[in-house]
Amino acid sequence: MSSNASQPELHGSPVDPEHMQRNSDSDTHAAAKPHMPGHHPARIRSFSRRGGRMARPFAQIMERHAGEYLLDLPRGATPTTIETRAHCDLNEVFGRQAPLAVEIGPGSGEHMVAFACAHPDWNVLAIEAWHPGVARCMARAVKEGVHNIRLLEADAAQALPVLFGLRTAAYDDPRESTVLRGVDPSHPNAGNPRAQEVWTFFPDPWRKARHRKRRLVAEPFAAVVADVLAPGGFWRLATDWDDYAWQMRDTVESEPLLRNVHAGERPDPADSQPARGGFAPRWRERPLTRFERRGQEAGRHVHDVVAQRVSDMRQAGA
Repeated sequence: MSSNASQPELHGSPVDPEHMQRNSDSDTHAAAKPHMPGHHPARIRSFSRRGGRMARPFAQIMERHAGEYLLDLPRGATPTTIETRAHCDLNEVFGRQAPLAVEIGPGSGEHMVAFACAHPDWNVLAIEAWHPGVARCMARAVKEGVHNIRLLEADAAQALPVLFGLRTAAYDDPRESTVLRGVDPSHPNAGNPRAQEVWTFFPDPWRKARHRKRRLVAEPFAAVVADVLAPGGFWRLATDWDDYAWQMRDTVESEPLLRNVHAGERPDPADSQPARGGFAPRWRERPLTRFERRGQEAGRHVHDVVAQRVSDMRQAGA
């Protein structure tokens, strides 16, 4: 696999190396109540919106290349949401039918671009809530000359159910305890292909105990990912925050349509259940980013988790 971990240069200016991958994936969420006319409950953010103005080279990239790379979908009630019935035919967006990978919170785009370069026969969709982050991902794709990538600027927790026509698309928060399951046949996106791969690498850990409710990877969101995946597809996760690693492991093992591929493997003595394990080896397709390297230099250990969609049976109630 060809990986470009170095930063691209635009018009002679080096790209800012620090896209805060903590923003990851994605987004905000709120109480699981049906949309009511004129009623838009506050959404709880699961990413950190860092940074200010976008540098001119990135703005130029967006102006010149958004037509190819950026999905232009109608906005929802907030800037990081999309309208719940927004139509998006993914085969039409990519101009072909091909295996689909979805990255939630692509950071500066190192992984998605490396994968797209190595696998031109795949379609790669990245969902990023941070506007400068979208520009940086686009800049990397342009520099490497890859055309099998599309970007959506949105809250992935809210946008995923819409893109795949899930019943949860009618709700503000797909991570609440009450989650509708499966595809809504009446939704305009119900026919979109399921993903073969979903990636959630280094989401914001929300380190303080009182903020952990903001974490993206929780049981209701796992139900959404399971419904987005094709049978046999994989959800790959990584974090360098220990108690988030335990939460990721627990989350995938609690979802009936997901199987922890490495259950019982690689136990960690720091775990509250030190003999339990459940962690994967580093995926060879995931490049070592500057963000991850800095975490390692700070003494943080990376844990990977891999879940597989086990069945096409819809086991949750409607």
